[in-house]
Amino acid sequence: MDDSRRSAALAAIDQVAEKHRAELVDLSHRIHANPELFFKEFKASAWLTEALEKAGFAVKRGVAGLETAFRADWQGSGAGKSVAGEGPDEGVPTVAILGEYDALPDVGHGCGHNIIGTAAIGAAIVLKEAYPELPGRIAVMGCPAEEDGGGKIIMLKAGLFDDVDAALMVHPTTGDSKIGGASLATTTLTINFKGKPSHAAGSPHLGINALDAVVQTYVNVSTLRQHVSPDVRMHCLITKGGSVINIVPEEAEVQYLLRASTREGVRDVVQRVKECANGAGLATRATVSFVEAEGYDARKVNRTIGDVFRDHYRRLGETMLTDPEPSGGSTDFGDVSQKVPAANAYPRIGPKGTPGHSRELAAFACSAAGDEALMKSVKAMAATALDIVISPGLLARAKREFEGGQ
Repeated sequence: MDDSRRSAALAAIDQVAEKHRAELVDLSHRIHANPELFFKEFKASAWLTEALEKAGFAVKRGVAGLETAFRADWQGSGAGKSVAGEGPDEGVPTVAILGEYDALPDVGHGCGHNIIGTAAIGAAIVLKEAYPELPGRIAVMGCPAEEDGGGKIIMLKAGLFDDVDAALMVHPTTGDSKIGGASLATTTLTINFKGKPSHAAGSPHLGINALDAVVQTYVNVSTLRQHVSPDVRMHCLITKGGSVINIVPEEAEVQYLLRASTREGVRDVVQRVKECANGAGLATRATVSFVEAEGYDARKVNRTIGDVFRDHYRRLGETMLTDPEPSGGSTDFGDVSQKVPAANAYPRIGPKGTPGHSRELAAFACSAAGDEALMKSVKAMAATALDIVISPGLLARAKREFEGGQ
């Protein structure tokens, strides 16, 4: 596609997005006003798929065995035709646009997922209307349970991304707008201690205190913190601490969420935390057992796509950091980025210092700033998907970067 046709297509995307502004903002606010927890996002999923169906997408609900997951496909009329550009045709390129829509307990949409889900379907609908001759396919992935459960991981295992060439998503943030850099891989480690009950006053010396073992594990891990690399995060919750106060606790349990910048790094931390627990078991004579569950993978950065994504935000007047910004958190988008070239944009909706997962951020997710981030994201994501499809050379470069080439 020559520059003049591309410029006309981008202008059409912006115009069509503005035409849909009122309905997209209304949908974002509706999801915000009806927060639903992981795997229970029935209203949000229904509203999003209804909009896609109305726009002519082929919608499959309940995919991957998840009631609130969906995939909606549209193939442009130019698919399969030769694309004059920088590289050879590679068949029909498929770009996945990912949406999230689960909320948090107590604080509702304190992570802004109402914006994410709406931006995903908005970008796809706008691109279909603005450029019906697209020489490729758009697959909107409705991904439940990002906060707890990892819907994208389940969808990956079900093969829903097997035909995808590249993936895009947005996530609102506070402070500077940016393209997401490396995130942290996670593993959940549940540590269970079994002791021996005894009367806590009459015969404590005959008991083995499982809660003491948990407390000693906590102290050991806290001591470990200064001897791990700066990317490591270790946080925990005591999930069992005994039954009644006058019996030496027979069973106690602590659950750790362990993070590091690589999967290998997490495995090393898991081993060291196990050693802390084994030491506590030895000291208290409690029996220790472990249940280990790998969680989200680290995000694999694709600068080729990320640079295009960033430049479209800048074209729309958004100030964006030049380089991808590493995250101290984790996301199941990391697992998607390990499967296909992917980029995740983070548009600003509030000032620096606003905590994530808070009522303050929830308020920004339904504010004028949140609405503006939504509309810029719809336009930037539609434009980036367009560029990926119409520029075979761009997709080829993204794939070479993904595979470790230049």
